[in-house]
Amino acid sequence: MSKTVFLPGGAGFIGSHVAAELLTLGYDVVIADDLSNARGDVIDRLEQITGRRPAFYRIDVADRPALTAVFDAHAIDAVIHFAGFKAVGESVEKPVAYYRNNLGTTLTLLEVMAAHNVKELIFSSSATVYGVENEAPYTEDMPRGGCTNPYGWTKAMIEQILEDACVADPALRVVCLRYFNPVGAHESGLIGELPNGIPNNLMPYITQTAAGVRKELAVFGNDYPTPDGTGVRDFIHVVDLAKGHVAALCYTAKHTGWEAINLGTGRGTSVLELVDTFASVNAVPVPYHIAPRRSGDLAVCYAATDKAKRLLGWQAEKTVADMCRDSWRWQQHSDKL
Repeated sequence: MSKTVFLPGGAGFIGSHVAAELLTLGYDVVIADDLSNARGDVIDRLEQITGRRPAFYRIDVADRPALTAVFDAHAIDAVIHFAGFKAVGESVEKPVAYYRNNLGTTLTLLEVMAAHNVKELIFSSSATVYGVENEAPYTEDMPRGGCTNPYGWTKAMIEQILEDACVADPALRVVCLRYFNPVGAHESGLIGELPNGIPNNLMPYITQTAAGVRKELAVFGNDYPTPDGTGVRDFIHVVDLAKGHVAALCYTAKHTGWEAINLGTGRGTSVLELVDTFASVNAVPVPYHIAPRRSGDLAVCYAATDKAKRLLGWQAEKTVADMCRDSWRWQQHSDKL
């Protein structure tokens, strides 16, 4: 009998790629999403990619009666929780909305899971929980907190909530996957990152600049203590990231308690390196200008990846060139959507 996995927020960038991996592997997938930062036709494209259609509910995951109805309709075995607002800048402008939404969805989800005796949960966390006091490479045993924005604090708080829930219920099996910088798109060109309005993340801004949607890219700061003066980040291909979730799902089936695990490549790439690689592999210019540093930006951020390899048997495989190539294919395809 196949396992049924529930993906709140599963129509978004990362959730849709995880759904594609799960459907391909034979899992039954149930997605709930309010489509505030996603599109409903993602479900059609998942069916096109995999030949299988996930069940879909357009609901607010914080709406307990609506969420209960989903759990009543399906025998859910495990949950991978993506539902939440995710724009750092917006979280500074709208902190109350971020705390209400991100904490509210998680608390409602935990209550409904408990009522239906569902014990496996994977949470979409972030490297932002390491804050500004720790230094790269980030290891999972470093203290959590010291975040520079409300978005980061919501992730840190949710991790604490989940850790406390595991103490209270020893049967709970929770893995918090701390993402670094997901980029790229599915090789089919059918799903990828499609931000509303001006992109918050670097790669969509690069692709939109290359496509002529944006005039030029702003590179924030070129005076960091890094090889070329620009910030260094751990960019990870979203398909590698999705495979990390499948590995975590196999892990939670066997291990009880709470665990935090980084998902990154363990290698840093500077902003200008990424821009130059993108321009080179796709043979397109990416006009840019140097802008002042942004408050709260770190000089260097990359993952220690030993724990993921040891516990999950997983490591990233795709290169920065792969990320750039797949992102550009998706941009060219998404122009037609």
